[in-house]
Amino acid sequence: MPAAPSPSPDTSTLDVRGISRADKHALVLSRYDDLDPDTSFVLVDEDDPIHLRDDFERDHPGSYGWDYLSREPRGWRIRVSKRASTPLPRVLVNTADDLNERAGQAGAVWSITTRQRDLDTNIIVLPPDATITTHAGPEVDVLIHILDGTGTITTELAEMPLTPGLLLFLPRRSMRGFAAGPGGLRYLTVHRKREPLVLSGSTKPRATPAPHVDVSRMLRR
Repeated sequence: MPAAPSPSPDTSTLDVRGISRADKHALVLSRYDDLDPDTSFVLVDEDDPIHLRDDFERDHPGSYGWDYLSREPRGWRIRVSKRASTPLPRVLVNTADDLNERAGQAGAVWSITTRQRDLDTNIIVLPPDATITTHAGPEVDVLIHILDGTGTITTELAEMPLTPGLLLFLPRRSMRGFAAGPGGLRYLTVHRKREPLVLSGSTKPRATPAPHVDVSRMLRR
């Protein structure tokens, strides 16, 4: 007598009780990525997975559904649905508002955190008279848009003034250094996603020492 066929696995329910948080998030997001539009699965967890909901808001705002079916102890059930075939275009930040809200901060005051992306982007703030030592750039081209303040960029052959509105192209591996003016300097960087930056090179000492900014920590993404 032939053996009875094994029951098909239940793909409509994903039970993540007892799984570590990191593994849980990866498993749920992977299941969501595999969904077709207008389909769903039921997530079963020990408690309300609010941090996982935050991940969905970061990566899929407006394109997913999150509906609570049960809030029983150790038996939270949420229907997770996919409304669009890809993540939707959306606003990440208003740079004008961001400059006002982050007054007094320095370094990389904002960075993109979306999980699946091909680009990295940061808002960099240099305090008044701060510098980033001249260094060889990474193995990626970089676009820089000056948002506010003034300063200079030092290249291999010259020094150029920086003013709001300028869009700079920094070819890969090109030498660059920055000095903020008396009112500071704020700019947006955009480049292909890459490994953390490692710097090389240095500048000649300034006549009057100014605050130095560790760009390797600022551009950690």
